[in-house]
Amino acid sequence: MLILILTLIIGSVLVYISKFNFMLVTVNFGYFILSDIPLFYVIVGSIVFGLMLSYIVYLINSISTTFRLRGKDHVIKKNKNEVLELTKRIHQLELEIEQQKNGRPIEPSDENAL
Repeated sequence: MLILILTLIIGSVLVYISKFNFMLVTVNFGYFILSDIPLFYVIVGSIVFGLMLSYIVYLINSISTTFRLRGKDHVIKKNKNEVLELTKRIHQLELEIEQQKNGRPIEPSDENAL
């Protein structure tokens, strides 16, 4: 329903613009010259071209952001694994220190312990 209302509003604005801007103009694209085009078409064409260009820039920006975030996720995962390995090593060293203090081997009671 919202899309229908927005379409009607945009259509009304375009009709209002076309009503007052229907004089014929000549558009020069460098080597190409288009003559006797209503000014309304030039205005609408410029708006559509600007919207398409801004959407392309937005897509390029979002794709580059996605790749950048994917790289950061890889680094975070790598660092988490490194922290886990270092935590395991600390636990092993703590067990060795207790063995040296007590003079008897200490076995972890949980097999799934770090």
